[in-house]
Amino acid sequence: MSSLIVRKAAVLGAGVMGAQIAAHMANADVPVVLFDLVSQQGDPNGLANKAIEGLKKLTPAPLMDKERIRFIDAANFDQHLSLLAECDLVIEAIAEKMEWKEDLYRKIIPFIKPGAVFASNTSGLSINRLSENLPVEMRPRFCGIHFFNPPRYMRLVEIIATRSSAPAMLDHLETWLTSRLGKGVVRARDTPNFVANRVGVFSILAVMHHTARLGLGCDEVDALTGPRIGRPKSATFRTADVIGLDTLNHVVKTMRDTLPSDPWFGHFNAPQWLHGLIEKGALGQKTKTGIFTKVGKDIHVFDPAQGQYRPATGSIAPEVADLLKITDPALRLTALRVDAHPQAQLLWSIFRDVFHYCAYHLADIADNARDVDFAMRWGFGWNRGPFETWQAAGWKAVAEAIRDDIADGKTMSDAPLPAWVFNREGMHEATGSWSAAEQALKPRSGLPVYQRQLYPERVLGEASDVTGNTIWENENVRLWTHPLDTGIAILSILSRMHTIGTPVLEGLLTAVAIAETEYSGLVLWQEAPFSVGANLREFLEDSKAGKFDELNNMLIKFQRASMALKYAQVPTVAAVEGLALGGGCELAMHASHRLLALESSIGLVEPGVGLIPAGGGSKEFALKAAELVKFQAGVEVFPAIQSAFQTIFNAKKSGSGQEAREMGFAKPSDDLVFHPKELLYIALRRVRAMAEANYHPPMPARNVAVAGRNGIAALELTLAKLQEEGSISAHDYRVGRAVAVALCGGDVEAGSQVSEEWLLEVERREFIALLKTPETQARIQHMLETGKPLRN
Repeated sequence: MSSLIVRKAAVLGAGVMGAQIAAHMANADVPVVLFDLVSQQGDPNGLANKAIEGLKKLTPAPLMDKERIRFIDAANFDQHLSLLAECDLVIEAIAEKMEWKEDLYRKIIPFIKPGAVFASNTSGLSINRLSENLPVEMRPRFCGIHFFNPPRYMRLVEIIATRSSAPAMLDHLETWLTSRLGKGVVRARDTPNFVANRVGVFSILAVMHHTARLGLGCDEVDALTGPRIGRPKSATFRTADVIGLDTLNHVVKTMRDTLPSDPWFGHFNAPQWLHGLIEKGALGQKTKTGIFTKVGKDIHVFDPAQGQYRPATGSIAPEVADLLKITDPALRLTALRVDAHPQAQLLWSIFRDVFHYCAYHLADIADNARDVDFAMRWGFGWNRGPFETWQAAGWKAVAEAIRDDIADGKTMSDAPLPAWVFNREGMHEATGSWSAAEQALKPRSGLPVYQRQLYPERVLGEASDVTGNTIWENENVRLWTHPLDTGIAILSILSRMHTIGTPVLEGLLTAVAIAETEYSGLVLWQEAPFSVGANLREFLEDSKAGKFDELNNMLIKFQRASMALKYAQVPTVAAVEGLALGGGCELAMHASHRLLALESSIGLVEPGVGLIPAGGGSKEFALKAAELVKFQAGVEVFPAIQSAFQTIFNAKKSGSGQEAREMGFAKPSDDLVFHPKELLYIALRRVRAMAEANYHPPMPARNVAVAGRNGIAALELTLAKLQEEGSISAHDYRVGRAVAVALCGGDVEAGSQVSEEWLLEVERREFIALLKTPETQARIQHMLETGKPLRN
């Protein structure tokens, strides 16, 4: 098996996970057959078709655009097993019942293509036991492949080998999952619930235990165990609702059924009140009622002591909030440990017991500590994994505190910490991460796919990355080269949230000039966000001071920078991850080529603060509209402008890189990259290929046909109707008209031909006029203070 080529895949089981796994493969241009039981009434594929249709309604969207659904075909187990012979990858994702899986395997074995990879998406059943149901010759191609929900967004995939899994197959599968689907892969041992669920579910059980012990409310605990301690907004009890209380209970039951000798066995049971919710069908998010429920517009929380729901009002006590503000991790954890407040004691207790549990079980559940930490980051959304958190808080001091609490009977188990804990200063060092099983530091995987991640995600204490060679820099940008290709310049914005102000624009102009004379091309790259846009504070301060000439000059500089990217004599490539809004979107639009991470949100959102795109964004849409009708006799430019107007006026932004292409913020020929850590590598390769192909910039646009005053009048009719309906304010109307003027080329006859410079001047003039209004200044002020748009 030299490589894994997946021309077509199959997913067996059209439940929530199976359907979304199929959706994500469709996102990656992999045609997939989604199987389920034959429907007893009507369409035999009714169950699978219902699941496919349901993908359109799920939030967050499992499909990067709804058209991807055409890559998913419905099938049933009675009529269509012969389709498996066409599939290179088959993923079983039916319910977590061993006997059901064994029965299905017996049915499908004769139909699976020779050489295909077969994998189970089980969340915790024994992969070795499942493999015993397969013919001997098929076992080397079988393994566990555990996606996390929702599969499009959760980075983690656990690969679980059997005793017979072929090492080469596992390597090729890991490579494919990493680069094609954009996943972070952890190799897990075949132990109950593997790595992430083993630790994550124990963490939830620990929180539930200490919540009851300390007499705290679920809402109060969620206020404590969310972002304030580096966990997701869903914290603990909301996370249980998201997982599904029945699913959570099943995973807990797996631990109870399969780990009778575990020192924490007595805690492997969900509380009785949670069983009661499950019996009533209150399963969490999927039933819209679980630990939390919505009553009208208010959120209520289940109170186990009362056996009923009450308004959710839980908050962090001021004295505990002060402890959480301590920036030094060691001082913060010590302060929580010694403070008597129940909230402080809950936090210390859950950290302590998770540390204790992970150290005791590390040798059994994972190859090394790095895998545990990444599993919790990627599978449960923790900012830092348990071993990183412990190391940051002072390894030896925390170890001694845990030892003391074990001796005093305060921990959930009296199992001693492993001896190696007291011989170490931490789990992660420059050369590798600690393996308890091998009693040695383990380096990262040497698979070639990871060489594409020039700046991979690191754990605390791991070796720092190559910084590259600085060519030129100012306070907000750095121009540099990477050893992968020192003939290509890289420009990185350094300002907060990568906002674009005067130093950035000056840096960009300098970077293009240097690249044109000394390098083969220029890459714009920084880790997410790409850029949230122009420095609004700079605009607000200057506008309030009446410095409109200076602002006009700044806009001219912005437009010059955009045009410099577009017409540079060397290829310029924008590598976009995360937010690329307003001016950030405009810079990306003007590059020669774009690489878009799948999870990119791109848009011209200036109308949200009472402005219009004036860094060339409006102009680019006007040019595209003219290009669409250039060779179509008798076709007017206005219909193409209408769509752009709706996009810009409503401040729409894409939900994915693919949607950005469809909305016109990128071109169909631009690349979509599923693993964001590969962006810089691919960008450097793309620039090199363009340079080797004798790249030259496009000719400046001339004789651009515009919709003119007729187009403006038509768009004003739309605005007037919206204002009459009460949908927009008078100032919204003014902003909308400015958008119309910029897109239609100003107050000229319909069909007039103008230059690119003319269009830039029009958008700049409209921008400055809006900036002079008190309404726009108020909108900018409100956005800076609250992060939310103001409608005035």
